[in-house]
Amino acid sequence: MSDKDLQKTESTAVTEKVRNVKTFVPRVDIYETKDALFLIADMPGVDEKTVDVELEKNILTISGRVENGKIKDYSLVFSEYEVGDYERTFTLSDEIDREKIKATVKQGVLRLQLPKAEKVKPKKITINVA
Repeated sequence: MSDKDLQKTESTAVTEKVRNVKTFVPRVDIYETKDALFLIADMPGVDEKTVDVELEKNILTISGRVENGKIKDYSLVFSEYEVGDYERTFTLSDEIDREKIKATVKQGVLRLQLPKAEKVKPKKITINVA
C-alpha cells in the first residue's frame, strides 16, 4: 500500500471541545499483511466504555476520554504523567473493506483491524497446460 492508502490528516475541521482537558495525539503503529492493515494506538487510561472509533466518508477518527486521574481520598503531591483525552484521524482509501473493520481495546491499547477489499488482495493465477 502506498502513503495515500492510509495517512494521518491534519486538522480537517475545526471542532469545539466540550471538556476542558488536554487532548493528546496517540502514538500509532501501523502494520500491513496481504489481507489487512493493523493500527495499534497507545491510549493509557481508556477502556471499551471510553474509546470511540468512527468512520465517516473516508475519515477514520479514534478518540478516547480519560477521567482526571485523581485517586479518592488522596491529594497529588507530584506528577510526571499528564492526563488528558486522545484524538487522531486518518484518511482511508477505497481499498479498505469498511464493513469488516474490527476494534478491540485492552489495558489502554486500541487495536484496529482494517481488512483490504477483495478487489485489491493479491491473487494467484493458475497456469494451465496448453
